[in-house]
Amino acid sequence: MKKGFTLVEIMIVVAIIALLAAIAIPNLLRARVSAQEAAAAAALHTIAAAEVQYRATHSAYAALANLDDDDPPYVDSTLAAGAKQGYNFTATPVSGSTGSQFIATAAPQTLSQAHTFYIDEDGVLCRSNSTNTSAPTTHTGSGCPTGFAEVE
Repeated sequence: MKKGFTLVEIMIVVAIIALLAAIAIPNLLRARVSAQEAAAAAALHTIAAAEVQYRATHSAYAALANLDDDDPPYVDSTLAAGAKQGYNFTATPVSGSTGSQFIATAAPQTLSQAHTFYIDEDGVLCRSNSTNTSAPTTHTGSGCPTGFAEVE
């Protein structure tokens, strides 16, 4: 008698593996997006803290690209380049505010999959209410922009 597996047994094992993969993969993808969102929120807090420190030294806020120019830098060069962990970051002083305001945003590189984030000199982190939201380009004055809610 020959030892081995029959075609039916192998097909059953393949079907079970496919079923488990169909259940697990969406959860893994959602966990990845959640991790990227958490990293983006943390990076925006880092940018906001760096902006406050920069302003204490230079009496005005800086563009994101300038936050790694000093020695030691206020942020790492990867973040200062504007892209990290699936997000595009911006930080700009508000024109006409005599250096007293800035906005920083984090927009996912694929808008349809994750939320967009916003922070300004008040330090309040705001998250878009839905995916597929573009990053705000203007200062809101106080609070979160329209379509955004405060992250607690």
